[in-house]
Amino acid sequence: MKTGTDAASSLRSLHSLGVLCGLTAGVWLGAAEAPTKLVTAGFSPFTISLCMVAGVFTARWTFPTLLKGTTYVFADLLEKKHLIVWAILAGALWAVANTLTVFAVRDVGLTIAFPLWNTNSLVGLLWGRVLFGELKGASRGNIAKVVLGTVLIIAAAILLGFSSLQTGSSMGTHVGGGLLAALGASLMWGTMYVPYRKAYLSGMNPLSFVTAFTVGELVTMLVLVYSLDGGANAPAFHFSVIRPVLFWLFLGGMIWVVGDLFQQFACKYLGIGRGIPLSNTNQLWGLAWGALVFGELRHADSAHRMLVIAGSALMILGALAVSTAVASAKEHSSVNQALARECDRYGLDYQRTLAAQAGEEFGDRSERRRWWDYAIVATACGVFIFLATKAQRPALTMNGRWIAVLAVVLVVSLVAASVRLQRQTRFS
Repeated sequence: MKTGTDAASSLRSLHSLGVLCGLTAGVWLGAAEAPTKLVTAGFSPFTISLCMVAGVFTARWTFPTLLKGTTYVFADLLEKKHLIVWAILAGALWAVANTLTVFAVRDVGLTIAFPLWNTNSLVGLLWGRVLFGELKGASRGNIAKVVLGTVLIIAAAILLGFSSLQTGSSMGTHVGGGLLAALGASLMWGTMYVPYRKAYLSGMNPLSFVTAFTVGELVTMLVLVYSLDGGANAPAFHFSVIRPVLFWLFLGGMIWVVGDLFQQFACKYLGIGRGIPLSNTNQLWGLAWGALVFGELRHADSAHRMLVIAGSALMILGALAVSTAVASAKEHSSVNQALARECDRYGLDYQRTLAAQAGEEFGDRSERRRWWDYAIVATACGVFIFLATKAQRPALTMNGRWIAVLAVVLVVSLVAASVRLQRQTRFS
C-alpha cells in the first residue's frame, strides 16, 4: 500500500508523463495537417478528408496490434461494452471536424486556421468542469492559471481572425466561410473529448478506445462523401483519379494517429482541461509547417506577420498557463468521485478501475500475439508500400531543408515519449 509521500510522488510522475505525451501529441498533430494543403491541387475537402480517414483507419488497427495485440484490445472492449457506442460517436464527431478543417485550410490557410480550431481547448475545459468535476477543489493559483489561459486563448482567436479578415484578398474568396469552418471544427473536437474522458475514468486503455473510435470515423466520412460530394461519382471512389496523392494523404492520416494516441494518453493522465491545451501546441508546429515548409507567410506584409505571430504567442501562453496548473490532492479526490460514479453506473470494480486509470494495469490481460495480428500489420505495411509506388510528388512548392529538420523533431519526440510510456505504464 502506498504511503502519502509515495502517492504524491506517483501523481507528480503521472503528471509529467501526461505533459510529455501532450507536447509530443502537439508535434505530431501539427505535422499531420500538412497534407491538407493538397486541396490547392483541386481535390474537394471531402475527398481529402476521406482519404486521410482511410489512412487513419489503417493505422488505428496497426499500432494497437503492434503494442498490445488484438486479444488484449477486444478483451478490454468487451469488458466495457457501454463505451463502444461512445467511441463510435467520438469518431463521427472527429470525421466531421476534420472535414471542416480542410475547408478552413483551403479558405484561410494553415497558419490562420490552426489557432482558430484549437480553441477546442475551451470547449473541452467547459465539458470537463461541468460533466467530470475537473478543477473542483483546485487551489486559487490553479484556477487563476486556467482563467488567465482561457482569456489569452480567446484573445488569440480574435486577433488571428482579425488578421485573416484584413488580408482576405491574399487567402481566397471565402474567408468568412473558412473562419466558420475552423470554429465549427473547434466545437466538434471540444465535444469529442467527453467520450475520451468517460473511457479513461472507466479504466479503458487508449489503444482499445481508438480501435472502436476509427469505425465511427470511417463510416461517417463515407456517408458525408456519398451524400455531399457526388455520390458514387465522387473522386474519392475512383482510384485512378486520386492515385497520385493517395499515399500522402494516407501518410498524413498515419501521422495524425500517432499524435492522437499521445493526446489520448495526455487526456488520461491530465484530464481534458489540461491535456488538450498541451496537445494544442500543435498550433506552433502547424505554423512551422505552414510558414517554413509551404511558405504561407512569404508574401504577407509586416502587419499581417506581426498579427499572426502575436496571436500564436498568446495562444501558446494561454495553453501553457492552463496546462501548468498541477492538480492538487483535492482535485484528484473530485476526479476519483467522478470515477466512482462511472463504476456505480456501469457496474465496474472501483479499485481495479482506479489502478487502470493510474496506468497500473500490469499482467491483467493476455498480450499474446496471434497469427492474425501479424497479418494485420503486414497488410497495413503492404497498403502503404503499394500506394508509395503509385505516388507522385505534389505540385506544391516545399522547402526540403525544413522538412528534414521537422522530421527529426518528430522522431526525437516519438522516441522520448514512447520509452517513457513503456517504462512507466507499458502503454496502459
